[in-house]
Formats: sequence, C-alpha cells, structure tokens
Amino acid sequence: MVTAAHFPMPTDGLLTLMQWLSPGFPLGTFSYSHGLENAVAEGRIPDAGALCDWLTTVLTDGTGRNDAILLAEAYRSDDPMTVDTFARALAPSRERLLETTAQGEAFCATVNAVWGTDLQPMTLPAAVGAAARSQDIALDQTLQAYLHAFAAGLISAAQRAMPLGQTQAQTILAGLTPLCISLAERARTQTLDDIGSSAFMAEIAAMRHETLQPRIFRS
Repeated sequence: MVTAAHFPMPTDGLLTLMQWLSPGFPLGTFSYSHGLENAVAEGRIPDAGALCDWLTTVLTDGTGRNDAILLAEAYRSDDPMTVDTFARALAPSRERLLETTAQGEAFCATVNAVWGTDLQPMTLPAAVGAAARSQDIALDQTLQAYLHAFAAGLISAAQRAMPLGQTQAQTILAGLTPLCISLAERARTQTLDDIGSSAFMAEIAAMRHETLQPRIFRS
C-alpha cells in the first residue's frame, strides 16, 4: 500500500509533466473529441490538411488559447477556484463543460492520491496550473506541455474518426509544436481580460455533437 512516505520526490518538472499529460494518466481524454467528431461527420474535415487548419484555429482562436490563459492565471493565483469558476462559465456547450470538468476532477483526484496535494475538483486548465505551482514546476514548461498534449489528444481523436495514418498524424503534431510554444509564451503575460474565442465553427460543432448519432466520443 502506498503511504505518504512514498510520495514521489520533486524533480525538475519535465518528467512530472510528461506523466500528468500522457495518454496513460487516468483522465479519460481518449473519450472526448472537442466537437471534432461532428465536424468530420459533416464533411468539414475531409483530410489531413483540413484537420491541421481546424486544429490551428482551435489553438490560436479557441480553447487552446483560452485554456493557456486560464492555466497561467490559476498558476499565479492564491485562489485558483476563482479561475475555475470563470472557466466553467466560458464553456459554450454542455459537452464542453463535461469535457473540462470531468477531466479536471480526475486529474485532481489522481494528483492528490499520488503527490499528496489537496486540490479541490477544478476544470482541467485550472487544475494543471494549480498542481504545477504546488510542485514548483515552471509555468513556461507547463504551458508548452499542456498545449502540446491538447493538440495530441485531438489528433488521436481524429485518427479514430477519419482516415488519418500514423505518419500523417505525427507530421501534423510536429507542425503544431512551434505554435504551442508561441501560444505558451503569450499566455505568460495575458490575463482573464484577454480571454475570448472566435473559433465559431468549432463551437457550433461541439453543440451539434450533442445530438449526433451514431457517435463514439462524449464530446
């Protein structure tokens, strides 16, 4: 049985982030598509090029950018629950709210059990920001890892929803890496006043997914 004496020792943060944001961490990330499944079903993402364009928009003008700002604000805040409240209010649909709250609650529960923290259930970006601060992990590193994992998760969902080979998928992810770094750098100095989304088709796809049949994802 694992006891408090066996909690992991602090590291430089990289390995901890790799564990937190890996597909093996029990968040259920594999079951969410962020509305992408609906966009594929409607023919809006027919190939790898269209997928890359879609993900770029989601990152720069939608959830990616907003989540990065929320994470940074939660990291800096002595009361991340205020950021969490704002994050919940930002969710544009029922499934988007489920996606961020269910993963966030699972994240907090696992980090509390393994790292001995006392995080309250939060939306995912607020939870990761608060957890990184508690472990003295650098904000820059956390933002980059979070955005990269977010993009990787959506690409993985696309591979199950459309014809997309492994090499194509990894090429897209590699191409988005510089964008993740750039967005992370901007988020360091942005505040909740900078929050906003213009990824309208992605938001509409998330709303329409609620009635999509058949479907394999929860969002």
